[in-house]
Amino acid sequence: MNNILTIDGPSGVGKGTVARIMAQKLGWHLLDSGAIYRAFALAVDARGIGIGNEDTLEKIAQTLDLTFKTEEGSELVSVFLNGKDVSKILRTEKTGEMASKIASIGVVRAALLKRQQDFAQTPGLVADGRDMGTVVFVDAPFKVFLTASAEERSKRRLKQLQAQGTMGIISQILAEVVARDERDCSRKNAPLKPADDALIIDTTELSIDEVLAQVSELVTKK
Repeated sequence: MNNILTIDGPSGVGKGTVARIMAQKLGWHLLDSGAIYRAFALAVDARGIGIGNEDTLEKIAQTLDLTFKTEEGSELVSVFLNGKDVSKILRTEKTGEMASKIASIGVVRAALLKRQQDFAQTPGLVADGRDMGTVVFVDAPFKVFLTASAEERSKRRLKQLQAQGTMGIISQILAEVVARDERDCSRKNAPLKPADDALIIDTTELSIDEVLAQVSELVTKK
C-alpha cells in the first residue's frame, strides 16, 4: 500500500498530536507504535519478568492482547490491554521508561514488527513512532522526522504533568529526557534517527499548525 505517512522523533516533539490530526485530515488509519511498546512494558511488569528473560519476553510480545478504540467525537484513542483500559497509566513517566528499555531488545522488536505492519490498510496509514520510516515502513512515500531541543521538550512535559494535576521538577524531567534520548539513539536495534528520505522539522519554536502545514505540503506535493 502506497498511502503511508511516517512521523518519527523523540518524546515531546508533538508526534502524537501531528499524527492524530493528519490521520483525521486524510481519513487514514492511525498507528501509535509507542502505545504498543508501552502496553507491552505494562504486560511484562505485571508478570514480574526481568528484561533479561528474552524467551519469555518474545512469547508475551507474540500473544499481546491489545486493542485500540476511538470514541466518536473524542480526540483520544483508548488502549485496552487484556480487555482493561490502560490509557491513563500508559502515559506515565514510569511506563515510558520501561518501554524505552524494553524497546532496545531485538527479539521484542522483531516480534512486534508484523503487529505494527498489519495496521497498513486502505485507504492509508499515519504511523507515529521512533523507527516507522527506518524499519517498519521503509518504503513509505511520506516520511517526517520531528525534533526539538531537550529543554523545550522538558517544558512541554512539565506542562502536561501539571495539566494532569501531577507535580514535576524540570531538572529531573530534563535529565530523564536526555537519558532516554541517549538510550534510544545508541541502541543496537533500530536506533532513533531520521530516515535518509525524511523531511526533518525542528518544532522547538513552531506551533502545531505550522508543523501541520509543512507535513500537509509534503503529502500534497507527492
